[in-house]
Amino acid sequence: MAVPLADLTRMPAPQRVEVGDGVGLATYSWGDPDGPVVLLVHGFASSARDNWVLTGWVRMLEKAGYRILAVDQRGHGASEKPHDAEGYTVRTLASDIESVLDTFLIDTAFYLGYSLGARVGWQVARNLGERIPRAVLGGVPDGTPLARLDIEQVRRYIADGTPVTDGPTKNYIALTERVPGNDLEALLALARGMRASRSIDPDPSTAPTQPVLFATGSEDAVIEGSRRLAEAAPQARFLEIPGRHHFNAPGSRVFREAALEFLQEA
Repeated sequence: MAVPLADLTRMPAPQRVEVGDGVGLATYSWGDPDGPVVLLVHGFASSARDNWVLTGWVRMLEKAGYRILAVDQRGHGASEKPHDAEGYTVRTLASDIESVLDTFLIDTAFYLGYSLGARVGWQVARNLGERIPRAVLGGVPDGTPLARLDIEQVRRYIADGTPVTDGPTKNYIALTERVPGNDLEALLALARGMRASRSIDPDPSTAPTQPVLFATGSEDAVIEGSRRLAEAAPQARFLEIPGRHHFNAPGSRVFREAALEFLQEA
């Protein structure tokens, strides 16, 4: 008998982790508690459920015998959503991930991130070295994330509903409003904080040295930047996900299966 979809996508109760500046993050666990750990970190305006559960990643990894730990990044999902841009630098978001691993007493974990989660993953892999023996970075840009967002138009939209005319900004707002519980003001703060992190944009000269699988949709505007980052990393390979753009690549079976094969090589 087929398992109902509602059962396959049901979320466990979140476990709260308080990070360095007192922000509470929601984390979720599945799978074999004695299995190798895979840490899942979602993209902008998404969540652990949206990015990894509804797309079949958790189900696949659980069947393969992994212990899965997923995080709602600050400003997302069931985590706290501060409105202070200073709390959303790349360094802070990467430090949040380290705090989660420390809280769960995890010595080593495979890292699997998409979009914003992949950008954070580049920093986590650099910071933690051998603690992250392998990483999968999907849809990672080689510049400042959310750089095309028109912050002033978003501010006016939040303040009084002024219509947004900029195309990419419209898309970001639609993405934000698609996921229940998203806080547009918090995500605006995130965009501002990420721009303040320009000094540590991905630097090919300091690429992660562990094995990394870069994967980006063939129709994604960031694909050439992702490819450049892959070329700079000494133990990297690049997967072009056929027929996928930035927002539907996580649902690709090709992507899932390639990532699983890559992790199982360890």
